[in-house]
Amino acid sequence: MGQVSDLTTGKELFTLKGHRYGVEAVAITADGKRAISGSLDKTIKVWDLTTRKEQFTLKGHSNSVRAVAITTDGKWVISGSPDKTIKVWDLTTRKEQFTLEGHSSEVNAVAVTADGKWVISGSDDHTTKIWDLITGKEEFTLKNYSDAVSAVAVTADGKRVVSASNGTPNITVWNLISRKEEFILTGHNSSVVAVAVTTDGKRAISCSDDHTTKIWDLITGKEEFTLTGHGGDFVTSVAVAADGKRVITVSWDKNIKVWDLATRNVIASFTGEVPITCCAIAPDGVTIVAGSIGGYVDFLRLEEIETLT
Repeated sequence: MGQVSDLTTGKELFTLKGHRYGVEAVAITADGKRAISGSLDKTIKVWDLTTRKEQFTLKGHSNSVRAVAITTDGKWVISGSPDKTIKVWDLTTRKEQFTLEGHSSEVNAVAVTADGKWVISGSDDHTTKIWDLITGKEEFTLKNYSDAVSAVAVTADGKRVVSASNGTPNITVWNLISRKEEFILTGHNSSVVAVAVTTDGKRAISCSDDHTTKIWDLITGKEEFTLTGHGGDFVTSVAVAADGKRVITVSWDKNIKVWDLATRNVIASFTGEVPITCCAIAPDGVTIVAGSIGGYVDFLRLEEIETLT
């Protein structure tokens, strides 16, 4: 059984328990009321963040759930799996709406545009695919990889996709209008495992097996600065607040860190008993959920510890 504690006070923070095996992906609805988690146990769980209880479980993948995303209106959940499929779930009926099939290998990452029109997926088959969420049909494929696509993120205007590879340290920025590569972000020296973009579309944030998190200028394609502080261990996931001022990073070192991008300093830090695999932050900028290899989802609110930072 795992816990997350405030490093300053040792206070236990709330843990959502229910998955049998490790949690691979988490997301929070735009209204901040629900969290979604995907697990090695092949299920997706929907959590009520007000009551801090599980609402229901979605089952249908034949392998683990490696990635999850939620539409802005909170109606649809999109999940990706090593079973080569992407599934679209209706949270109102609690049923699978349809399955997106077309990747020839494991699906590692999914994202959805703010307008709910397109789903973006990245796969071990070296491609990023764009899908029509209304029809369930593949729109087009982006191909320019020598290795698997490990992470994808889409800008709020739906015009650009940022994708990364787990075999090379490069990050590609794509223009979805022209369907062409804009530029490649270089600077990491090991696999990039997760990416996020700020709401204004001006910055990308990436984390890597090289133990660092990098901030990129999406206008110039240049690295702005690097965040280090996870004790020489893999940074496994990253999330950015809606106002673009805070970044959350989690790591195999069991820590959750909150960074102020203006000062480039850690403003809050939490530790767990086992490695942390994924994280998400709600639009309110204070609600955070994080998943771990222990199979639980940790829930905390920054406003409760703001005076400690």
